[in-house]
Amino acid sequence: MEQIEQYIAGGWTPGSGSTTFTVLSPVDGAEVSRAPQATAGDVDAAVKGARAALPRWARTAPAARSAALRRAADAVAAAADRLAALMRAEMGKPVADARESVEAGVGTLRQYAELGQLHGGRTLAGDPGAIDLMVREPRGVVAAITPWNDPVAVSCGLLGAALVTGNTVVYKPSERTPATGWELTRVLAAALPEGVLSLVTGDGRAGAALAASPDVAVVAHVGSTAAGRAIAAGTAAKVLLENGGSDALIVDAGVDPGWAAGQAALGAFANSGQICVAVERIYVHRDIAGPFVDALVAEAGAWAGRLGPLVDARHREQVHAQVTAAVAAGAEIRCGGEIPPGAGAHYPPTVLTGCTDEMAVVAEETFGPVAPVVVVDGFEAALDRASRSAYGLAATVLTGSMHHAQTAWRTLDVGTVKVNAVFGGAPGGAAHPRRGSGQGFGYGPELLDEFTAVKVVHLEQPPTGW
Repeated sequence: MEQIEQYIAGGWTPGSGSTTFTVLSPVDGAEVSRAPQATAGDVDAAVKGARAALPRWARTAPAARSAALRRAADAVAAAADRLAALMRAEMGKPVADARESVEAGVGTLRQYAELGQLHGGRTLAGDPGAIDLMVREPRGVVAAITPWNDPVAVSCGLLGAALVTGNTVVYKPSERTPATGWELTRVLAAALPEGVLSLVTGDGRAGAALAASPDVAVVAHVGSTAAGRAIAAGTAAKVLLENGGSDALIVDAGVDPGWAAGQAALGAFANSGQICVAVERIYVHRDIAGPFVDALVAEAGAWAGRLGPLVDARHREQVHAQVTAAVAAGAEIRCGGEIPPGAGAHYPPTVLTGCTDEMAVVAEETFGPVAPVVVVDGFEAALDRASRSAYGLAATVLTGSMHHAQTAWRTLDVGTVKVNAVFGGAPGGAAHPRRGSGQGFGYGPELLDEFTAVKVVHLEQPPTGW
């Protein structure tokens, strides 16, 4: 079992408290890691250490910071097997998928290493005898609070963008994946100056203490909407949130139902549905609903042997409760929907029909391998139903009509609209969630802007004769 320590102000320590917590494998229930619950004193020490390291790191040349991040990316790549194994043990992601996640994190670090040395301000057109500048400066100490569902890739995005822009970081990974966060910190810290990156471990109490620190300038949180709102309410710092979603998939008339079912299954079942932008509700045109559902059930059968478990038994109970409530309200289970016997937190790919917008499995974020299907009579009806949500993370439209595609991306009030592919996009794309899904840019070059503040400088020559 992994014995986790915290990394505070350049030194490894169990911390000042006596409370620890143990992570059990969702694969087989075995003990995986034990980590300290950070005390308020631990958090304060980590923030003060980051604050002390800030002036030197902020004054480091951007090219030197980028070089450090490139070294860090190389080190993460070299540790891919170890990180993937820890991810598999702590949150159940199959090893091949976990390696892909690590590779995505490495790519993000390298992207920010290149962008960081190019990220600057601009010169204004003012009086010819003066110089007017808009200069970007680091904001200060960043609190990075990250989730368990993609612990390396998401952490690399926030840490990389914050560090390359000259901020120092106190990092709190999810209490469900502390060993993954600990190993990532060990790898990154070896490539960075002492004190620039610190690690504290623990549950929401540690995160709340970190966010509430008066010396924290930015709180960057990826996780649930409830946690994000609590963090925002408890801090005076700038807050970046990527939180929950209930992403819609619209299946238009005229598309191939088998292809559409493949897209729906990928969106709903990948990573056992534990993806921020997973397909959480499906609106299918009545004209193709029958063959689409049949094909989706077949796709679910093909996915059944490929899924890892859910992150733990508690989360599985929450997913199953939504399925059970939907059936009680009139939905029909077409496949899955039962907790399998045996150890671990496994749950099968599940397809529900006869769903309504009022059911929690449609209205809320399920975060499991569940595909609830709602049949609609037309494309406009699908757009209308898809738009009735407290969330605003992403949505996908499958259509052969350019008119419908244009209408959809202009109409849907979400941060990301995907047409004819549930996943994908060009490198460097930025997400800007809306409403209950969060605030501020996540990823892309725009995240560098979020971690910096603009200072306007007006510079004139002194009068002659001095």
